[in-house]
Amino acid sequence: MALELSCTRAEADQKQLIRCRETLYTSSELINSVGKVLALAGNETRLKILFLLNEEGELCPCDFSDILGMSVPAISQHIRKMKDAGLITSRRDGQTLYYSLVKDSSEVLEGIFGRLKENKKVA
Repeated sequence: MALELSCTRAEADQKQLIRCRETLYTSSELINSVGKVLALAGNETRLKILFLLNEEGELCPCDFSDILGMSVPAISQHIRKMKDAGLITSRRDGQTLYYSLVKDSSEVLEGIFGRLKENKKVA
């Protein structure tokens, strides 16, 4: 049996509709920022990289390669996408590049990672 969704509203609450539109309008920048973070974090490897950066502060591509069992070029492709989107930043120490989360993205991800940390403590 298929579930059919229908709407039989007698009258729309115009004040509520206007309020919701205004809320979306005034929050559009934040919504776009969160959407960008979540779109990139939707890939399991990138989510792992972001989680590790949140936990450790900074890591280099070789660290990610060793931890995740992937090649450095594969890791670098994921890092490039996140760096291009402004989620992570880098600093150079000699020939080594270290990556860390940009503050705005770490704030967005903190709620998600907080939940993962809670599960880690229970396990």
